[in-house]
Amino acid sequence: MQTVAVQIQDNFMQNFLSFVNNHQENIIITKDSNLELDPYFYERQKQLQQIRDNIKDGKSKLISFEDFEHNINQFEKELELKYAN
Repeated sequence: MQTVAVQIQDNFMQNFLSFVNNHQENIIITKDSNLELDPYFYERQKQLQQIRDNIKDGKSKLISFEDFEHNINQFEKELELKYAN
């Protein structure tokens, strides 16, 4: 058995459900709660996994919030000095 995601036009939904009902021995429909909450759940999950892999492989660096906040504050000060004149 294979799993696919199907998007159905609202005005075709009844026809689709009739088709599924006529072929219910070959088709199982389940709702994916992840996709109900976030239509891009699996794409985001894949992106997050890639980010984590990049950190583990050393391709990206994870910094603490404190370091991030310090860097932003430094950047803001540089901008203020640059555009204050």
